[in-house]
Amino acid sequence: MAAEVAAVVPAAPVGISGSLTLGLAGAGAAIGIGLIGGKAVEAVGRNPGAAGSIQTLAIIGMALAEAVAIYALIIAFQGR
Repeated sequence: MAAEVAAVVPAAPVGISGSLTLGLAGAGAAIGIGLIGGKAVEAVGRNPGAAGSIQTLAIIGMALAEAVAIYALIIAFQGR
């Protein structure tokens, strides 16, 4: 059964699948960074005294969101 399905549906070329992976991960990271930045600005607006700790948490969150795009870049260059 699996061989029949594989014969009907050809595998996507490596360049397209890598580009798709990188594009989706980049879009997700950009949305995540934008949401983190927006919520950090809201939080500082509500409580200016906590700006230092909010900034630290926002930077850590943005770095973790950006790591997803970097992992996708590595996967795209490996051709998986």
